[in-house]
Amino acid sequence: MFNLDAVGWARLFESCRESASHLEMRDNYAVQEELADIAKWRAGQWGPEEDAESKAGWLALMRSTAARGVRLRRARVVSEPVSEYIRFEHEGTPQNIDAGEDVRWLPRTRASGLVLPGNDCWIFDGTTVLFNHFTGDGGWVGNELTTDPVVAKHCAEAFESVWRLGVPHQEFRLV
Repeated sequence: MFNLDAVGWARLFESCRESASHLEMRDNYAVQEELADIAKWRAGQWGPEEDAESKAGWLALMRSTAARGVRLRRARVVSEPVSEYIRFEHEGTPQNIDAGEDVRWLPRTRASGLVLPGNDCWIFDGTTVLFNHFTGDGGWVGNELTTDPVVAKHCAEAFESVWRLGVPHQEFRLV
């Protein structure tokens, strides 16, 4: 396990040629760099401008990746009623979409018949998987990278199954 820095993330996306798909399955993320942002959001001091500024580096990376013709998709499996964190994330999703990501939401009750990986992951070109590891309360642990074809196929199929059932962001209503 390792911790991927901004340069490492950029390299993964720059080497991507066709698709980058992110499967998110947690209801709470408590990564250190977001805690102040969430506190401001909770206090009503957070809007689209603050969100875009906070993740400017990420959004720039998504724009440059999308400009090369890479298909960027993010699928989120969420419990309902949604957690406070998911409400925060949902409110910031238009910035991701404007940067080139396509985002869908799948209520967890509709995912029961799916076979999903044990961790959130990015799937690059269907051949490389970057797993993201978190603590039980949502803190960051690290990354795990694999090019094992069996694991990559399993993760790509899992993502596609969530994508097919998912609701496009523009149509998804928080419960």
